[in-house]
Amino acid sequence: MPSTRLVQQMQFVIEIDKLKQVLRQTLLTDGSRRENSAEHSWHIALMAIVLTEYAPAPLDLLHVIKLLLLHDLVEIDAGDTFCYDNKGNQSKVDRETQAADRLFGLLPLDQSSEFRALWDEFEAQETPAAKFAAALDRLQPILNNQQTGGYSWKLHGITSDRVLQRMAPVQTGAPELWSVVQQVIEDCIAAGYLKEPASEEEVAIGNLDSPVA
Repeated sequence: MPSTRLVQQMQFVIEIDKLKQVLRQTLLTDGSRRENSAEHSWHIALMAIVLTEYAPAPLDLLHVIKLLLLHDLVEIDAGDTFCYDNKGNQSKVDRETQAADRLFGLLPLDQSSEFRALWDEFEAQETPAAKFAAALDRLQPILNNQQTGGYSWKLHGITSDRVLQRMAPVQTGAPELWSVVQQVIEDCIAAGYLKEPASEEEVAIGNLDSPVA
């Protein structure tokens, strides 16, 4: 008979397969379908391996990979909250904290404590490893949007200023990659994939054109 520890570990391994069912707003780069959260986690973990030389200081790569692979597991219960969804983000912390309690609670106590601490570290965004991990987590979707003609930006009417604000963690977590973000945004604006925010004059004209109640 398997030990209680192994039973708990197998239960967790089976449970996390559900992350493959959680769809994100971002498309695959070929535009064929929306990516799921497990694919996103895989992608950014590999990005950490490829781009680790751009971390501001030497980091424990395995630690960064653990942060990246664990931080989205809570979406099994909480779902993927679109980063520009103001209403959804109001309850995100509570939903994801409850999910972390349940999911990591499936594991033996030592692993449960370790994984929860890693999840908390990513969320707190205080350590160099967490900041670098967050930078990669933000960078991946902008690259996918560039490859799919700004699909999710157009779908939700997201303007360049909001994307730039969303990308801010790259500036602190991986400063050498900030020029990539700036270039992608410039190129996407030029290509018509991403709109710039309306000017004050355009807003004023829009208000004049609006029907009077």
